[in-house]
Amino acid sequence: MDSIKSFKGYGKVNELEERAFRQKTRKRCIVLIVSSIVLVTVIIGAVVGIVVHKRNSSSSSNSVPPTELTPAASLNAVCGVTQYPSTCYSSISSVETSNTTDPKIIFKLSLRVAADELSKLKDYPAKLKAKTNDPRLTAALDVCETVFDDAVDRLNDSISSMGSVGEGGKLLTSSKIDDMKTWLSSSITDQDTCLGALQELNNTLDNSAILDDVRNAMQNSTEFVSNSLAIVAKILGSLADFNIPIHRRLLGFERRDLGFPSWVSASDRRLLQAANNKTAVAAQLTVAKDGSGEYTTISAAVAAVPKKSASRVVIYVKAGTYVENVILDKNTWNVMMYGDGMTETIVSGSLNFVDGTPTFSTSTFAVKGKGFIAKDMGFINTAGAEKHQAVAFRSASDFSVFYRCSFDAYQDTLYAYSNRQFYRECDITGTIDFIFGNAAAVFQNCNIMPRQPLSNQYNTITAQGKSDPNQSTGISIQKCTLSPLNSNLTAPTYLGRPWKAYSTTVVMQSNIGSFLNQLGWTEWVPNTEPPSTIFYAEYQNTGPGSDTAHRVTWAGYKPTITADQAGKFTVTTFIQGGEWLPATSVTFDASL
Repeated sequence: MDSIKSFKGYGKVNELEERAFRQKTRKRCIVLIVSSIVLVTVIIGAVVGIVVHKRNSSSSSNSVPPTELTPAASLNAVCGVTQYPSTCYSSISSVETSNTTDPKIIFKLSLRVAADELSKLKDYPAKLKAKTNDPRLTAALDVCETVFDDAVDRLNDSISSMGSVGEGGKLLTSSKIDDMKTWLSSSITDQDTCLGALQELNNTLDNSAILDDVRNAMQNSTEFVSNSLAIVAKILGSLADFNIPIHRRLLGFERRDLGFPSWVSASDRRLLQAANNKTAVAAQLTVAKDGSGEYTTISAAVAAVPKKSASRVVIYVKAGTYVENVILDKNTWNVMMYGDGMTETIVSGSLNFVDGTPTFSTSTFAVKGKGFIAKDMGFINTAGAEKHQAVAFRSASDFSVFYRCSFDAYQDTLYAYSNRQFYRECDITGTIDFIFGNAAAVFQNCNIMPRQPLSNQYNTITAQGKSDPNQSTGISIQKCTLSPLNSNLTAPTYLGRPWKAYSTTVVMQSNIGSFLNQLGWTEWVPNTEPPSTIFYAEYQNTGPGSDTAHRVTWAGYKPTITADQAGKFTVTTFIQGGEWLPATSVTFDASL
C-alpha cells in the first residue's frame, strides 16, 4: 500500500537517484544555456555571411568572400547546441559523408547514426528475456521490445520526411520541422518508457542489475536521438528567424488561424459535427453486442481495418458495455470510432499493475496509428484504487482527437503518451496522476474530476513527463472545469506534480473548484523542490481554487504568465492545430 508520503508513480526512481540527477541537470543546463547562445550565434552568423556574400557577389566582382566555416568547425558548432556534444561530434564525424558545412546535411546524418544505434538495441530485450523466468520482468521487457521498435519507426519517419534535402536538394517546410520535432520527442519518450517499466518493478523485484544493463545499453541511442532533436529545434529553427529567402522558404512559420487545428479535414469535421450519428455518419463497419452489426466486438472490427489506410475508416459502436482490451497498432491509420454517447457506449477493462501488468500495458484501449478520432464513447478501467496503476486509455496517435468522450479510472486514468493530441468536451476522472504522459496535449472545455482515493493517498491531476529540454511536449488545460466527481472528496488534491526534469503543464482560463489545496501543486519526491527546469504555470483561471496567493514557490512555477506566454500553449501554436484539426470537424478554440 502507498503512504501519503510515498505513493507509486510510473517509473519513479528513488530519492537519492532523483537528487543526484537534478544536481547534474542544473550544471548541464547552465553549460547548455551559455554554449547554445555562443554556438548558435557562430553558425548562424556564418550562414548569414555566406548567403549575403552570394547575394552581393552578383553585383560586385571585386567583393571579398567571408571566411567560411570548415566542415569540422561547422560540425563542432552544430553539436555544441546539443546536450551531448562530444558524442554528437564523434558519431557524425565517423560517417564517410560528413564532410559538409550544411546544417541540414549534418542534421540528416545525425538521424542516420541515431537510427542505426536504435536498430542495434531492438533485439536486446529478447536476449534478456531468455535469461529470466520471472513473469513480471518478462512483461516489462516486452514493453521495452515494443517501444524500441516504435522508437526506430519515429527515426525512420524523420529520415523519410527529410527526403533528398541537402545542398541543391528540396527544402524543408515548417510542417515538416514540426513533424520531426514531434517524432523525435516521441522517440525519446519511447526509450524513457522502457526504463520506466523496469524501474516500477523495483518495489516488487530486485532487478537493479538488469536495469543498469539496459540503461547502459541505451546510452548511445538516447544521446543520439537527443542530439538530433536539439539540432532541428535550435539550429534549423533559429535559421528561420533570419530574413534570408532560402531559410524563410525552408522553415517558414506562417500559420493560418482557421479556428480549429487544421489537420482536421473538412470531411472529418462533418463527421464530428453530425447531429445524429446513426443517420448522418456513414459507417463502413458497425459493432453491436446484440448481433445487429457486422461485428460483436470492437477488436474484430479493428482487425478488419486496412493497414495504413490513407482514407478515413469509420466504425460505429452501438450502445453497450464491451469488456475487452482494444489495441489499434501503429499501422492502423485514420480510424474514426463513434458511439451512442459517453455513458451509453462503454469499453471496459481491468488490467492493473498490482496483478502483474506493467502500467504501459494496462490500457483498456490503446491506439498508436496516426489520425485516430473517438467521439461519444466511454473508456473505463474497473480495477479500482487498491490496484494502483490501471490505465483506461493510452494514446500515441499523432493528430488524434477525442470529442465528447469519458475516461474513468483511479490512478493513471488517461495516458496521453506521445505525439499531438486534442481533447474537447471530455469527462476525465481519477486520483493519482490521472492525466499523465509526454504528448503535446491540449484539453479544452473538459470536465476534470478528481475522486476519493485510498485513505492514505492524495490526488494529483497531472504528471507530465518531459525529460529533454527540446521536446515539444506538455499538458495544456484550457477553458476546462475542475471539480470533484462527488461530494465525498476529502483527500488533499493538487493540479499536478512534475514527473521529469522538464515537466511542462499550464492551466489557463479554467474554473477551479474549492477542493484544490491552496499550494496548487506538489513535489514528485516529498519535501524536495523540483528542478528549476520545469515549466508550471497558471493563467486567467477563475473559481475559488484559482487564487495563487499561497501557491508553491518553486523556481519553475509561474503563478501568472503573459498573454504571449500563454499563447504558446494554445491549439494553433502548441499542437499546430491550425494545420490538421479543421479536417476533423471538432469544434475548438484556436487561441486565447
